[in-house]
Amino acid sequence: MPLAPQWADVPVTIDESKCIDGCTLCVDMCPLDSLAIDESNGKAYMHVDECWYCGPCAARCPTGAVTVNMPYLLR
Repeated sequence: MPLAPQWADVPVTIDESKCIDGCTLCVDMCPLDSLAIDESNGKAYMHVDECWYCGPCAARCPTGAVTVNMPYLLR
């Protein structure tokens, strides 16, 4: 069994099927402004590959669409 069951290219992933159009709660919570809203569909995405793994973006999301992919050594 692998140590990490899944791997992501970016520290924060957004499940678009759960993301509420036009909601900016996760974007507003990010201290590094790493998240943004896609103008074409109103969904959040990570536009800068930088993250402190602090977690307020995921904690603030009302639908659980935001996942912070913490490196194994930080857990």
